[in-house]
Amino acid sequence: MNPKRPFFDPPKILVLGFALIIFVGALLLMLPIATVDGKGLPFLDALFTATSATCVTGLVVVDTGTTFTLFGQLVILALIQVGGLGFMTFATLFAFLLGKRISLRERLVLQEALNNLTIEGIVRLVKRILIFTVIIEGIGGVLLAIRFAFDMPLGRAIYFGFFHAISNFNNAGFDLMGEFRSLTGYVDDPVVSLVVPILIILGGLGFIVMNEVYEYRHTRRLSLHTKVVAITTAWLLLVSMGLILLLEWNNPKTMGPLSISGKFLSAFYQAATPRTAGSNTLNIPDLTQPTLFLIIFLMFVGASPGSTGGGIKTTTFTTLLGAVWSQIRGKEDVILFRKRIVYDTVYKSLTVTMSGLFVVMFVTMVLTITEKGKDFLMILFEATSAFGTVGLSMGLTPDLSPLGKVIIVLTMFAGRVGPLTIAYAVTLRRQPDPFRYPKGKMMIG
Repeated sequence: MNPKRPFFDPPKILVLGFALIIFVGALLLMLPIATVDGKGLPFLDALFTATSATCVTGLVVVDTGTTFTLFGQLVILALIQVGGLGFMTFATLFAFLLGKRISLRERLVLQEALNNLTIEGIVRLVKRILIFTVIIEGIGGVLLAIRFAFDMPLGRAIYFGFFHAISNFNNAGFDLMGEFRSLTGYVDDPVVSLVVPILIILGGLGFIVMNEVYEYRHTRRLSLHTKVVAITTAWLLLVSMGLILLLEWNNPKTMGPLSISGKFLSAFYQAATPRTAGSNTLNIPDLTQPTLFLIIFLMFVGASPGSTGGGIKTTTFTTLLGAVWSQIRGKEDVILFRKRIVYDTVYKSLTVTMSGLFVVMFVTMVLTITEKGKDFLMILFEATSAFGTVGLSMGLTPDLSPLGKVIIVLTMFAGRVGPLTIAYAVTLRRQPDPFRYPKGKMMIG
């Protein structure tokens, strides 16, 4: 049997597709029309910005609101939308408009891109994704535009409202507020501090979950995937919100001066944004070290499969917790919601988690060499944020060395596409072992 894989199999198409979009975006951001000074961005900064937008990360080496013209900002917004929903989703949309039939190969690529279990109903799911996106971003954009209209001219408020709605629903975290301020000026504002996190949460749940909830009135059932995503997301949000309140309540640089309602709003916002949006209402470098470490953990876990977010994903995290709990209880099977999790899922969860840990550890180690004199926690925070495609930063990004920028670009790309997808794209076809080795035992723990 020929072990070679076809050149255009789903993993390769995804990797090459994202790389091509990033390259085109970088070229557009290098045009004089893209920047306020009329010079365009240098190639490395343009590549960094295009990667951050396409990989819906939000790390920036130049301020989005003051550096780019309307053209440049619209390029970034288009990259965010394409990167968040996936370029295959847009390719399918154009196929619909042209009346073209979706081939089996395209359905397989869609399955890989959306992390769906089967290709059954995949085209219908894509249509729903587009509808969900238009409705959610539309409602979010209108609400934010109404709020911003009290602070700026109506036209500017509408543009800002929809830009931030699209950016945060796609878990990108780009903002137009200027001077790297994100949304800190709205820390105790109920509209911004509720609408934006809700957009982040909805984008992070995943379209498969949205579709199942939408169809629930007919099916009256939810899959194991949806149950695990919903429960894990809720628990992570509530626990992290409580911990942030506890750790930051009296911090004079963050929550200390805020009213009680402002403290709860800012805690809710800061608990939601590491999942993996990147906007913030509290100044990140001013947070206490325990809070920063909590955010690193949340960024590493990230959002859910088939969503606009990154990280190892909530289902991976819960599967590993289930495996640990089963071992503690002396049980052989991993049980979640009265369902036995197959060993392949447990092994894949372990592989994804260990791959992510290796990437973060390696990138952190390299950055400690390239970014001499920088605080270790700041570097670890940056590496995790890039891998989880979050976009939160303690202020290291604008000061990165050229080599540091390249490393973060590669990390963002790996985090968005996925280490396993990249590995599958560059390796030969996986073959079953022709024989099995005898069992061996060793001591663990």
